[in-house]
Amino acid sequence: MLVGVALLTATTAAAQSTMSAPPVQKQGYWWYDAPKPKPDRPVDPDTLTRPVIPPIAELATWTPPKIRKLIEQQRDYAATVLTVDAVADFWRLEDFARRKARAFAGVTQLAMLQHPELNSKSANPMVGDARSEMGAEKDAIRRGYLRAHAGEFALVMFSRGTCGYCRVQWPIIQRFQEEMGWQVARIDLDARPEAGQRFGVEITPTTMVIRRNSQQRMIIASGVEAYPNIAQMAYQAVRLLRGDIRPEQFLTGPGEDDGFFDALARGPVSASDPRVPGGDVVDPTGADRPGSRAAISSPCCSSSLPRARRGSRKLAVALTRCAPRSTRSPTSGRCAAGSLASR
Repeated sequence: MLVGVALLTATTAAAQSTMSAPPVQKQGYWWYDAPKPKPDRPVDPDTLTRPVIPPIAELATWTPPKIRKLIEQQRDYAATVLTVDAVADFWRLEDFARRKARAFAGVTQLAMLQHPELNSKSANPMVGDARSEMGAEKDAIRRGYLRAHAGEFALVMFSRGTCGYCRVQWPIIQRFQEEMGWQVARIDLDARPEAGQRFGVEITPTTMVIRRNSQQRMIIASGVEAYPNIAQMAYQAVRLLRGDIRPEQFLTGPGEDDGFFDALARGPVSASDPRVPGGDVVDPTGADRPGSRAAISSPCCSSSLPRARRGSRKLAVALTRCAPRSTRSPTSGRCAAGSLASR
């Protein structure tokens, strides 16, 4: 009986070993195994290879990125071997690139002559007398626009008693008032810290354009700005707040509408443009104009105030209506006080 048990155990072990052993691959004529591909050897980036420079006729058909890559390869090769031939080949490629660039410049000049609407000189003359005339025309347009909307907007400068730069900026704001007929104000954040929190102002001097009977406002200067910059930024801010331009046209200067420097003169340039399928939905009543409260949401031109202060609560901003300098006392420099209430 012990012999039978031993035979049974040996048979079971042999069967298990046979089942667990991997199958033996058949070999021979009918079971040929293809050789495994050898792994590609990594290319050493420092391997020195001489670039192949094609004939000029073929090189003329290459794209600029491809030519630039060949020039870089030839430069590295020439700098490594330092032979006369290798260096000369590099400069031959550079000469080809120079001639190609000059040819492009020549064709560009012909294109500008045949299509003057693409030439900046049509809107920005370089001759001295013409530039003076253009500057005077822009100043007149800017001044006329700002004066026409003087009753709709006001200029506020936030300052502090310890701010020396504020004393430099304030006469510039007064000059703007005298030339444009605007109402201006100077708010001391030391005396009225809640005003800084309400308008989000921390840096002084900060100059802001605000719209009467509206929550619209826009910072036009942080720090000291010269008078021409204040006038230009106020002009651009008013146009944006009134909806005369879109944000993409903010750099469009006086007299540049529909011209070379108008970003939207020849069609939309952004996916949010109403003229693009799926762009902004423009309300024909003007509620969603670029200058509306819904459209102006950036920190520098915010129209948002705490909800509790909207509607029923009036925001009183103390404004200073300064008399012309010729009628002010040269010693006191004080001005009469006014007020502007905006809902």
